[in-house]
Amino acid sequence: MKTNRKTATSEEGSFDKIDMAILRVLLLDSRKTLQEIGNEVGLSPTSCWTRIKKLEAQGVIKRYTVAIDPAKLGYHDSVIVQVTLESHTDETLYDFGRVLATIPEIQEAYLVSGDYDYYIRIAVRDTRDYERLLREKLYKIPGIRHSKSHFVLRVLKETSVPVI
Repeated sequence: MKTNRKTATSEEGSFDKIDMAILRVLLLDSRKTLQEIGNEVGLSPTSCWTRIKKLEAQGVIKRYTVAIDPAKLGYHDSVIVQVTLESHTDETLYDFGRVLATIPEIQEAYLVSGDYDYYIRIAVRDTRDYERLLREKLYKIPGIRHSKSHFVLRVLKETSVPVI
């Protein structure tokens, strides 16, 4: 009896359980060798390399990076800022996003539906650093009507991927 090992599909192709297992291994440690990955998922290093290259070509694997602990660099606080803009023209949204991209303390920014237009996550050293960032950078961006800030007390879960 032949079984279907397909577990996910995208515009670019489909992925089976082994592809997903490779992704799980790489998410935990992208510096593992092909031999180590192969041992964990039950493939030869060559087969792993072929599958990883396919996942890269399909855009599933966008890049390889390192996870840094901001607190070790002196950024002990994280702030979630909700922002409402005065206008919602394409030009305003584009300009706002362009300026956000230039502020290094901004870790993530999302255009969202609902009462606010943007959710922004900012890394700061402390409350004084946040106040400085507001005065010198965020509040100098034209078009902000309202903002609301929330200091993160504790991170309960942090991941960049859906369940795989």
